[in-house]
Amino acid sequence: MNQHNVIYAGSLLTDHDIYLIKEGNHFKLYEKMGSHLAEVDGVQGVHFAVWAPNAEAVTVIGDFNGWDKASHPLKVRADASGIWEGFIPGVGNGTVYKYHIASRFNGYRVDKGDPFAFRSETPPLTASVVWDLTYEWDDRGWMADRHEKNSLEAPLSIYEIHHGSWRRVPEEENRSLSYQEMAEYLPDYLSTMGFTHVEFLPIMEHPFYGSWGYQTVGYFAPTSRYGSPQDLMHLVDRLHHNGIGVILDWVPSHFPADEHGLAYFDGTYLYEHADPKKGFHPEWNSYIFNHGRNEVRSFLISSAMFWLEKYHADGLRVDAVASMLYLDYARNEGEWIPNEYGGRENIDAISFLRRFNEMVYHDFPDTQTIAEESTSWPMVSRPAYVGGLGFGMKWNMGWMHDTLDYFANDPVFRKYHQNQLTFSIWYAFFENFVLPLSHDEVVYGKGSLIRKMPGDDWQKFANLRLLYGYMYAHPGKKLLFMGAEFGQWDEWYHEKSLDWNLLEMEQHQGMLRWVQDLNRLYRQEPALHQLDFSNDGFEWVDFHDTESSVISFMRKARDGREIVLVAANFTPVPRTNYRIGVPRDGLWKEIMNSDAKSYGGSGYGNFGGLAATPIPCHGKYQSISTTLPPLGIVFFRHESNE
Repeated sequence: MNQHNVIYAGSLLTDHDIYLIKEGNHFKLYEKMGSHLAEVDGVQGVHFAVWAPNAEAVTVIGDFNGWDKASHPLKVRADASGIWEGFIPGVGNGTVYKYHIASRFNGYRVDKGDPFAFRSETPPLTASVVWDLTYEWDDRGWMADRHEKNSLEAPLSIYEIHHGSWRRVPEEENRSLSYQEMAEYLPDYLSTMGFTHVEFLPIMEHPFYGSWGYQTVGYFAPTSRYGSPQDLMHLVDRLHHNGIGVILDWVPSHFPADEHGLAYFDGTYLYEHADPKKGFHPEWNSYIFNHGRNEVRSFLISSAMFWLEKYHADGLRVDAVASMLYLDYARNEGEWIPNEYGGRENIDAISFLRRFNEMVYHDFPDTQTIAEESTSWPMVSRPAYVGGLGFGMKWNMGWMHDTLDYFANDPVFRKYHQNQLTFSIWYAFFENFVLPLSHDEVVYGKGSLIRKMPGDDWQKFANLRLLYGYMYAHPGKKLLFMGAEFGQWDEWYHEKSLDWNLLEMEQHQGMLRWVQDLNRLYRQEPALHQLDFSNDGFEWVDFHDTESSVISFMRKARDGREIVLVAANFTPVPRTNYRIGVPRDGLWKEIMNSDAKSYGGSGYGNFGGLAATPIPCHGKYQSISTTLPPLGIVFFRHESNE
C-alpha cells in the first residue's frame, strides 16, 4: 500500500470564497471544491475539499491507499464553514476515491462520492475520479456568433435525444454509442435534417440508467457510460462545427436516495430538507433540494455555470420547474407545509430560480434557459426585475396536450373540437414558448406519435405530417423527440435503438423528407420565426370554419412585408375551390404541401401557386381559390409585384 501523507497547506479556498459560500453567492465552486490537481512546495498532488459541517471526521479513501478509512484524514477549516480539506501528494489524474464520513450523530458512517467530482466510475461502480478537464476547443467561430443562433428571433428547431438509445451496436451486445462515436454520426445527421439545436436528456452521472438521467448524482460529471469528459467535449465541439447548438437537461429540483450520493450526506439532511413534507418527493421517491440554504444555492448555480463554461453548452432546459414552485406539488391535504404567509408557493425555490437565471444571463448572455413548467404560473419567461422567473423560454405544455387530444379525434368529430386548436393563440404570446413533442409523450403506454393518429396507415402518416406542419406554422420554437422525424411505430424504450430500419420503407422516407423540408422552410422564412413571441407576427384569416375543420392564418416577418399564408384541412376530404382572403394581390406561391407525393401524399395541390383575384373574402378585398389536400397543410408565400 502506497503511503501519502496529507498536507494541510495550499488551500484553494480564500476567506472571500468562504464569505461568498456562506452568503449563497459563490457560483464557481467547481474551481475550489472537490478534487483538483495542484502543487504544494514543489510537490505534485491533489487538493481535496468537501462540505460536511456535521462530520466529526472525514478521510479520503481510494485505490491509492487500499481504501483505508484512517490513513488520509482531512482537516476541518477553523472558519465554521464546515469544509474539510487537505492536500495529498503523489496522487494524480485518474485516481479513484471517495470520502469516508463519520458523523457526529447516531454513529453514522458512510462512504460518499464527491459532489464536485468531474468524473465518476462507470455505473454500477460509484466512486469518484480525479480528472483534469483540459481540452483544446476548436469552436471559436461558433462561440463568437452564437448570440445570433440563440436569439429569441432566430429559428430554434430542437432535436431531443437520449444518448443511450439513439443508435446502438447490435453486433456488440446492443451497446450504446460512445461520445466519440456519436460525434461521427449525430452532427451530420442533424445538419442534413436541418435542426438548429440538439437537446440531450440529462448526461450528468446517474446511477439508474432507467431514470434517463433525471435522477442525477453527478452535478459536475458527465456519465462515464459513454466515455470521458473530453469525449463529451469533443462531441459538443463537432456539433458546433456543424452549426448545431447544444442544450443540456438539468435537474435542480430533486436527487436520488442512493447512499453514495447527496442524500443524508454527513449524517444529517444537508442538501435536502429535514421534514419529508418538504424534503421528499412522493412521485419520484427522491429528495428535494433545500433551495433556501445558501450553500445549496451556491452548489446548484455553480453546476449550471459549470456546464455552460466547461462544456460550452448553449442552453439549459430546467426539468420539473412546477415541482419546485409549489409546496403542495403531488401532495394531498395535510402532506405539505405552507409558506410563511400561509400559501402554497415555494418562496425559497422561486428566489433560487430567479437568481439562477440572473447569473446565467449575466455571465453567458448568448445562451438560453428553458423551463419545463406545466402550470399557468405567470411570467416564467419574463425577467426577474419585473416579477418574472427570468427564463428565456418555457415549454408550452397546454399547446401540446390540446393539440394531441385534438388529433386523437376521428376527423368526423373534429368539427366539435376546433377550439382545442385555436385556443392556444389566445395565450401564445404571454410567454416565450417552445412547442414540445417530447419524450414524455411517447413512453409508459402513451404510444408513439404516429400511433396516436386515427385512421388507416395512410391517414396516420397524413395526420402526422399535418401535425408537424401545424407545429412549424404555429408561433413558438419547435422541439421534436428522436424517432418522431421518421414516424417510429414503437414507443421509445431506453434499452433499444430507434428503428432505423423503417427508413427502408417509402412512407417513412417521406416523413423524414417532410421534417427535413419543414426545418429548411422554417429557417429560410423570417415570417415563420422572427416574431414567434409577438402577436405582430400572427394574424388569423379564419378559424370559424368548424364544419370543414379548416383553419387559415398568416405569419409575418419583422419588416411587415414578408408574409406566409398557412391553410390546414383536418379532414380526409379534399377541399377544392376553397376561397381564402389575402391582404395583397399578385401571386401567392405554394412553397410547401404536406400532401406532395414525395412525402407519401396523394398529390393534391395548387400547381405551384395562385393569383389573387379581387373577390372579397374573410374581410379582405382579395382572395385565392385553393385546393386544400386531405389531412393536409399548405404554405403560401406572397411574391412581390415589384
